[in-house]
Amino acid sequence: MKEEKVGRVSHYFTKIQVAILDLEKEVAVGDTIRIKGHTSDFTQKIESMQIEHKNVAEAKAGDCIGIKVKEPVREHDEVYKITEA
Repeated sequence: MKEEKVGRVSHYFTKIQVAILDLEKEVAVGDTIRIKGHTSDFTQKIESMQIEHKNVAEAKAGDCIGIKVKEPVREHDEVYKITEA
């Protein structure tokens, strides 16, 4: 498996468990991502994502997306896309 950095966490909403990601590369619903930081390190599938409160299937570099995460994350955590290589 290969990891490619796709962005970083810019904000985290604790109550609703949503992370805001600033993207450097494209991601899509169904992709498996790894979020890694000082206190976080876990993998999960992107079940759904939003851009400005609208559901989208994919997002590109420069987009700012919101995704539901299964564990708390912190600002500046790195986000990687996992690919079979």
